Amino acid sequence: MTESSAPDTAVPEVNVRQIPFTDADGSEKTLDDLGADVVLVVNVASRCGLTPQYEQLEQLQRTYGERGFSVVGFPCNQFMGQEPGSMEQIQEFCSTTYGVTFPLGDKVKVNGRGAVDLYKTLKQTPDAGGKAGRVEWNFEKFLVLPDGQVKRFRPKQKPDAPEIVSAIEGALAR
Repeated sequence: MTESSAPDTAVPEVNVRQIPFTDADGSEKTLDDLGADVVLVVNVASRCGLTPQYEQLEQLQRTYGERGFSVVGFPCNQFMGQEPGSMEQIQEFCSTTYGVTFPLGDKVKVNGRGAVDLYKTLKQTPDAGGKAGRVEWNFEKFLVLPDGQVKRFRPKQKPDAPEIVSAIEGALAR
């Protein structure tokens, strides 16, 4: 895993905001359905060394949620089995341990043949070092802007890092 500073912005060929995904309740949604202009998409896990990032993700949600921002977490068990629970267990963990109020999608695969369409598209975006492709680990972040542009931040980059906060604030100011 490598840390990145300021990622490049890319516009995927398909508008990522319109790609359907399944939410935690089993309903089909798109990022546009969340009612947020700016969305931070994160693959999450409850048994990872990076799990404390839930605190910063929730703080971003509370700070910017009323201004048209939302985090959406996608539980993923592809990295050393660090998200083994059911959706009910995951939701319970998130709410009781970290007070999570942001929406969760259904448990997904982000890499390989079983990767969901949303992540197939998001992974086309390069990080600050110009590297696109596979999600490296839990808590990789994709900031989706109102026009469908995407900025990519690697897992070790904390959600409250200046690069992420300034990208959120800049997108909300547009």
